[in-house]
Amino acid sequence: MDIKREGVARKKLIRRIIYLTLTAMAVGVITWRLSLLKPAAPTVERATVWIDSVKRGPMLREVRGLGTLVPEDIIWIPAAFDSQVAKILTHSGDDVKPDTVLLVLSNPQMELDANDLEWQVKQAEASYADLKVKLQSQTFDQQSLVASIESDKKQAELTKDRDEQLLKLNLKSELEVKLSVAKWEQLVGKYEMEKKKLEIMKESVEAQLESQKVQIAKLRASYMLKKKQVDDLTIRAGLAGRMQEMTLQVGQRVKPGDVLAKVAQPWRLMARLQIAETQAKDIALNQKAEVDTRNGVVPGHVIRIDASIVNGTRTVDVKLDGPLPSGAVPDLSVDGTIEIERLADVVYVGRPVFGQPNSQVSLFKLDEDGKGATRVVVKLGRSSVNTIEVLEGLKVSDQVILSDMSAQDQNPRIRLN
Repeated sequence: MDIKREGVARKKLIRRIIYLTLTAMAVGVITWRLSLLKPAAPTVERATVWIDSVKRGPMLREVRGLGTLVPEDIIWIPAAFDSQVAKILTHSGDDVKPDTVLLVLSNPQMELDANDLEWQVKQAEASYADLKVKLQSQTFDQQSLVASIESDKKQAELTKDRDEQLLKLNLKSELEVKLSVAKWEQLVGKYEMEKKKLEIMKESVEAQLESQKVQIAKLRASYMLKKKQVDDLTIRAGLAGRMQEMTLQVGQRVKPGDVLAKVAQPWRLMARLQIAETQAKDIALNQKAEVDTRNGVVPGHVIRIDASIVNGTRTVDVKLDGPLPSGAVPDLSVDGTIEIERLADVVYVGRPVFGQPNSQVSLFKLDEDGKGATRVVVKLGRSSVNTIEVLEGLKVSDQVILSDMSAQDQNPRIRLN
């Protein structure tokens, strides 16, 4: 006989409610705990990053820049006058000496002017010679007149003395003596006057001849200048070297200022480097440098720093102190390194990709086990080409990642695989 059990359904319902409540509570607790967990650190392949250790010791500060070899002495030969190319005697690549004729220009008007001035000089010289003869003749005539009057004066003086003696002896009348004295006095005055005229004539002769000489000198200077200009139409190298550029053609017209040729000494080269403006501020004259020509490294020193900045770089000229390696020619691409200073004892590390001097950067510092890395803020100081000073944030023997980690900017940690 079946016995009816009461309250069983109710108990099952209560039990089901309790189970559902406990399950909901467990899910809520689990969800809450999961929300407190941090996301898993992303994984980065160790082989794809550049890792370096922080060191302490001497650090050499250097800056580096690309550039080319250029001649120390370059002569740009410009056209001085409007002229036409008559002859071309040398071409690009030819070795030349100081007196080597590069090309010959022509200017018929200048040549005509030079010839005209030459004839004017000759005519002025002939006029000078003619004037000199005429003035000398006039001077001789005056000297002859002075000499004649002087002779007459002496004769009159003798006559006067004789008549005065005869007057004392009553052999001459007093009137005759007075006439003799008057004639002598007249000749004395005339002699003095003609003598002064002779002196003035000599001064006049000198003045006229000097004036003519000035005119000759003026014409001769004009002629020499014009002749030099004509001579300058024959273009010479001016130094021993090699022709670098010659693009003219026979018959081509040139105007003043046009470049006719460029001559350089290819065995005397220097390096012209382009240094980033952020690094060039510490460069000074006479600092040591090394220039890599891809076929040897040549020591040198800084001889010029351009005052202006072009396209973010500053031009620095380095004089080469050693012999040039084979194959070194003008316009050869080179790599130059300039020594800024030697730091005796500093904490330094390899230069990060975005590491600028005197700045703060965030770097991933490796854990002790090397399996992960944590982002830290590092204060940097003075920099070199490949190294940079560490002021704060790292200690000696710490390992950091120097590669570009911008893809992990949102992650404070990474795992290394």
